[in-house]
Amino acid sequence: MNTDYDIIIIGGGPAGLTAGMYGARANLKTLSIEKYLPGGQIANTAEVEDYPGFEHILGSELAQRFESHARKFGLEIVSDNVEEIFKDGEHFVVKAAEKTYTSKTVILATGGSPNLLKVPGELEYAGKGVSYCAICDGAFFKEQVIVVVGGGDAAVEEGIFLTKYGSKVYLIHRRDKLRAQKVIQDRAFRNPKLEIIWDSAVESINGENKVTHVMLKNLKTGVTSRLDCGAVFVFIGFVPNSKITREPLNLDPNGYILTDENMQTSVPGLFACGDVRHQLVRQVTNAVGDATTAAMAASKYIEELEDKHAAKSAAKT
Repeated sequence: MNTDYDIIIIGGGPAGLTAGMYGARANLKTLSIEKYLPGGQIANTAEVEDYPGFEHILGSELAQRFESHARKFGLEIVSDNVEEIFKDGEHFVVKAAEKTYTSKTVILATGGSPNLLKVPGELEYAGKGVSYCAICDGAFFKEQVIVVVGGGDAAVEEGIFLTKYGSKVYLIHRRDKLRAQKVIQDRAFRNPKLEIIWDSAVESINGENKVTHVMLKNLKTGVTSRLDCGAVFVFIGFVPNSKITREPLNLDPNGYILTDENMQTSVPGLFACGDVRHQLVRQVTNAVGDATTAAMAASKYIEELEDKHAAKSAAKT
């Protein structure tokens, strides 16, 4: 079976680069295809302080370290936009905008994207007070007023979590009742540091070099008001990039890819790791762990495939 590569990884974030490092280190011809720059979303993260071994490191620097480490072992990285993946017999075809590739296995490390508020100041202050990950960034705002936007399970749970750090947490919700599960709501209502501002939406996020306040609008009365704060955490949904393959994958109700313990999807030879996979949390640490398993499982899959072909050839002779 002749293919361009042994392993093709879709995505060049921490998961993709880790999978690439382990694939290349196993002497497998390995390619990572990344739409943007290697490093993924972590490259746009101002600071990281929860990755073991680094008490404090810039997100861009950590991304560069991931990339250089993977390249050291021979990972090939190209910038291209993958449009479709499908299986042709025993190998995979990866169609990108610039070129079509073939491989024995594919690892999906495509991540996902948080839904945006799409209000003035959101993009300007991303990494400067605007965040989409409480575990990642909560500790940077100790004893500050924190605003959380949303009303579902994630927003309420993360709001409760952020009370560990903030002097006060305001949960801004567009309706007069939360969508979160009742048990989670009860925990929020009992927390003295968390206050819910009902029937309201964030109109703009404002500041000077960093977030200083938000402008709110009451959707019932139309009255606008200013709320001083040091951070805005947005939890209004996250969309996994799981619709890239023509092959039918088993997904959970939210579109995350379901895998077995070896990170293999419902399609043999197709693996998934990181934020695109169904799991409890989305952190660099578990993305790296997922990717290690996926690369090792892909290596084993290739070995078994080659053993099968060798056995067939021997039987013919």
